[in-house]
Amino acid sequence: MINAPTSSQPFRIAVIGGGPAGLMAAEVLAGAGSAVAVQVYDAMPSVGRKFLLAGKGGLNLTHSEDFEPFMGRYGERRVNLEPLLASFGAPQLRAWAEALGVETFVGSSGRVFPKDMKAAPLLRAWLQRLRNAGVKFFMRHRWLGWADDGALKFSTPAGELLVQADAVVLALGGGSWARLGSDGAWVPLLAGRGVPVAPLQPSNCGFDVAASRPAEIAAAPLETRREFLKELVGKGEVGVGWTEHFKSRFAGQPFKSVAISFSDSQGRSFSRKGEFVATATGVEGSLVYAASSLLRDEINAKGQATFLLDLLPGKSAEQVLVEVRHPRGSRSLSSHLKSRLSLDGIKAAMLHELLDRDAINDPVRLAHAIKALPVTLVAARPLDEAISSAGGVKFEAMDAGLQLKTLQGLACPVFCAGEMLDWEAPTGGYLLTACLASGRAAGQGVLGYFRL
Repeated sequence: MINAPTSSQPFRIAVIGGGPAGLMAAEVLAGAGSAVAVQVYDAMPSVGRKFLLAGKGGLNLTHSEDFEPFMGRYGERRVNLEPLLASFGAPQLRAWAEALGVETFVGSSGRVFPKDMKAAPLLRAWLQRLRNAGVKFFMRHRWLGWADDGALKFSTPAGELLVQADAVVLALGGGSWARLGSDGAWVPLLAGRGVPVAPLQPSNCGFDVAASRPAEIAAAPLETRREFLKELVGKGEVGVGWTEHFKSRFAGQPFKSVAISFSDSQGRSFSRKGEFVATATGVEGSLVYAASSLLRDEINAKGQATFLLDLLPGKSAEQVLVEVRHPRGSRSLSSHLKSRLSLDGIKAAMLHELLDRDAINDPVRLAHAIKALPVTLVAARPLDEAISSAGGVKFEAMDAGLQLKTLQGLACPVFCAGEMLDWEAPTGGYLLTACLASGRAAGQGVLGYFRL
């Protein structure tokens, strides 16, 4: 039986990780008052660094869409996250922020932002509330795992430190943005004690395109280019990146008002309008991020993924063909496409980058490519460049309160929360909402364990 704490001996709860999930767990725990002593440890000089950087261009707190489509953003892990988000979803998050004095509003896209668009005022108010509730913070404390007696080991500027705790909440983040603290160093520490951990992978990430092979690809008909590239990928012979001409002129420029569609080998499909950006080696940006999980998984399974780019989603294929076939007289093809279809700049350059000369000069094939241009990807960008990560502690390893069910060699209960769990979601407020909801659930799990 768990003994109730006395006034002089509260339960000591260590929260490791000072991001949104860890801070929310600390807030819930501090609500138990003098029954607990809550200590937050973080490897960085200050807490919430990734949170602050994510809010640099406007802090996207959550999304205002209805619960059903909201939950659909979490894919296969919906069943695991739904109980957490049913208790603390978008409406509750907005109410929580406003209780901190941060008024929110719904943008034209349905995303929810603080009225001043900034992350820093919210974080300052939150930390003040936590400190007033008795939460203690220990910075530059990097968690190293457990000592033989079960004590928590930390590396600090003063040397190694051992900390005894009655319960632990791990909220260590995923593997992206290592310079802000989410470096995935916890993976071997948990895996080494028998905790099932899915490998960390990039999510909401950019991709490298297959490099063009002008002489070889020019000899292949347009309809066989996909198979041609697939064969090369299988041989490990495909390079990466755009031609020097395209890269030097268009890297960093956006594709606006376009659409992409993709169907993977498992029958899953994606189709959406939006925009993305050409990079030096491929593509990134909101529209690509939205499809990134499917694209990444297809590359992992097949070595490549090809999406279809619609350069003019506002026009039908028939309309495009009529305009391409319209007599152009003495005008160049570039002038013709610009005049008849407003197709120029990076969009026109993309056609020349990916089509051979015969296709460019064939009105039917050119019109088809304008509406469905195959773009072949061969690799996701590195994990540390990704906005977020997939993989992590498997939900099957935890109970409903997010307590690890099997942790070899430890008597102290350990709970997990945030991005270190095995889930992923697109940008748009879904990531932050689930991190906060899981932090809240882990904090409640600790209180339930001690019957507080």
